[in-house]
Amino acid sequence: MQLVQNSARSAAHSDMLADVREGLSRPQKELSPKYFYDEAGSLLFEEITRLPEYYLTGSERELLLQCSQWFVTSTGSRTLVEFGAGSAAKTRILLDGMLRAGTGCTYMPIDVSASTLAETAGTLRIRYPELRIMPVNADITRDFRLPKHDGPVLFALLGSTIGNFDEMNATRLLRRIRGQMEPLDSFLLGVDLRKSTRELEAAYNDVQGVTARFNRNILQVLNRELGADFDLMAFSHRAFYDEHLHRIEMHLVSARDQVVTIPEIGRIPLTRGETIRSEISCKYDRAAVQVLFEAAGLELEEWHTDEHQRFALVLGRVRVD
Repeated sequence: MQLVQNSARSAAHSDMLADVREGLSRPQKELSPKYFYDEAGSLLFEEITRLPEYYLTGSERELLLQCSQWFVTSTGSRTLVEFGAGSAAKTRILLDGMLRAGTGCTYMPIDVSASTLAETAGTLRIRYPELRIMPVNADITRDFRLPKHDGPVLFALLGSTIGNFDEMNATRLLRRIRGQMEPLDSFLLGVDLRKSTRELEAAYNDVQGVTARFNRNILQVLNRELGADFDLMAFSHRAFYDEHLHRIEMHLVSARDQVVTIPEIGRIPLTRGETIRSEISCKYDRAAVQVLFEAAGLELEEWHTDEHQRFALVLGRVRVD
C-alpha cells in the first residue's frame, strides 16, 4: 500500500512539474486552476461560494433543488459519477434524489486532490451508509479508467467547471466523458450564462478580498509542492471579463521586477506589471453549449435555467447518428 501511495505522489509531482514548466514558458504565463484546490484553497473556495457577489453556487443549488428529482427519475441512474467533485456539497441533492427514487447504489467522485477526495468520501460514507462510495483520484484533463460500476450512469460536471477550458480543450474533455458513456447513460452539465460585464466582474472581485487570497494561494501550493520561492505579497489579483471571448480571466500581477526560482525548472523572470493567468471562466448561451455537445458526440436533451437566467443545467445523452 505504501508503495502505491508513493507511486501516486510521484506521478502527481511529475504531472504538476510538467504543467508548471509548460505554462510558465508561454508568452502569456499561466497556471492550471486545478492546482488551486489544496486544503487551504478548497476552504477559500467554499468561502467564495457564500459571498453575496458570487451568484453561481446559489443559482446552481436552486436549480438542483428544482430539477434533481426529475433528472434521476427520467434517467433511471443507479450510479452517479462526478468529475471534479471537490466537497460534493451540492451533489448531495442528486444523491438524495437517487435514494428517494430507489435507484441509487453508487457514487463515484473524481478529483485531482487526493486529500480532498479522501475527506469527501469519508464524510459521505457516514451520511449515506446505504451507498457504495468509490472515490477515484484522477486528473480529468488526462485519460483515466473508472472502476466497474452499475448502469445506467449519470455523469455530472457541475459548478461551471467546463468554463475553465477554452473551446478546444472543453471539447476534448467532453469527448473524454463521452468515451466513458454507454447508450443508456446521461450527462449533466452546469454552465454559467452570459450576462453584464458589471455583474460578472463583481463575482470575481469581491470587496472582502477572498477571491484575491484564493488566487494567490496557488503560488503557495507551488512553494510547498515544488519548492518554489514565490513571494505572495509581490503579486496582486486582477479579474476582468473579455467580451469578445465571453470569458472571465483571472491573473496574478507582478508588483515589481523579480526572479522566481523553482528548483526543478529554474529561474523565472517577471517584469513589473507582467501577469500569470491562473484561470479562465467561459460563459455560455444555449447555442454555444450546442456547439460543444455536437463536437463531442452528445445530444442536448434538456435545458434548465434559474429564474434570473444566470445559470443553466444541461442534460445530454450519447448522440446516435
